[in-house]
Amino acid sequence: MNLLDVTNRISFATFAGGCFWCMVSPFKQLKGVINVVSGYIGGHTENPTYKEVCSGTTGHFEAVQISFDPNQISYDKLLEIFWRQIDPTDPGGQFNDRGQSYQTAIFYHGEKQHLKAEASKQALIESGHFQRPIVTKILPATIFFPAEEYHQDFHEKNHFRYSLYRQGSGRDEFINKNWPIDRSQIKSRLTDLQYHVTQENGTEPPFQNEYWNNEREGIYVDVVSGEPLFCSNDKFNSGCGWPSFTKPIVSTSLKEKADLSHGMTRTEVRSKEADSHLGHVFPDGPSPNVLRYCINSSSLRFIPKEDLDREGYSEFRLLFKDT
Repeated sequence: MNLLDVTNRISFATFAGGCFWCMVSPFKQLKGVINVVSGYIGGHTENPTYKEVCSGTTGHFEAVQISFDPNQISYDKLLEIFWRQIDPTDPGGQFNDRGQSYQTAIFYHGEKQHLKAEASKQALIESGHFQRPIVTKILPATIFFPAEEYHQDFHEKNHFRYSLYRQGSGRDEFINKNWPIDRSQIKSRLTDLQYHVTQENGTEPPFQNEYWNNEREGIYVDVVSGEPLFCSNDKFNSGCGWPSFTKPIVSTSLKEKADLSHGMTRTEVRSKEADSHLGHVFPDGPSPNVLRYCINSSSLRFIPKEDLDREGYSEFRLLFKDT
């Protein structure tokens, strides 16, 4: 394919949705999306810094600029995804991030995008999905200044810090409440067994699963969301035939609930961010924690310690003394 042909097909979409760290991943992996850049738009100074923008002195919004092939993904689809990432009724920022730079806006490129943006906003208003007024601005695109390099693809470079920030911000809680998870999208990314275990509270066979006897050093993350869950340092052979751990990496990455199924009383363990069913926790583990997190391999993805940097989990190198 001629490079000029590809270049001629590229369109841009620019969205401000609060912290730009959280606005990259929803678009990055979509077919037809070429790139997603974090940056600043709508202000009155050139080449602003992150500190200047956050101070509110430049008038810029934190935003993402998406380059995409309209023959593969439509602007209407990007608008639909945008609305599902934000609280469009909040005039003062987004979630825990307050101030003008965190307000929401659609910056349109050309009159065609302008009309589509206005129509999508009106459709959301008329749907009655939100009781409060929709306050997201629709503005003409001005010069977009890419943010500092360390902000680009932050969700990949600093996955652990990103996950903690996102969980604490209140964004995921809002999205899960107002836009329930599309199970069909999850299903397309998982094997039948992974889907059955994580989404339907299933259980895989003991001693016939991927990680029950895995002895490599590394971390285990949620197969759905990638959130860090367990470390090989805390893995032990419990004899049950499933991966067993004495504790999670971070206790707040898990949530527990009573499980009365199958005529038993157990404590189910689920991931905080993706709400994936992981397994159960029992009070029969080794000292000093005396806990056994009995986890399905199908709910996990293992990342060897030598791949932590490449996979965006460099913070976890500190868990391994010789790294």
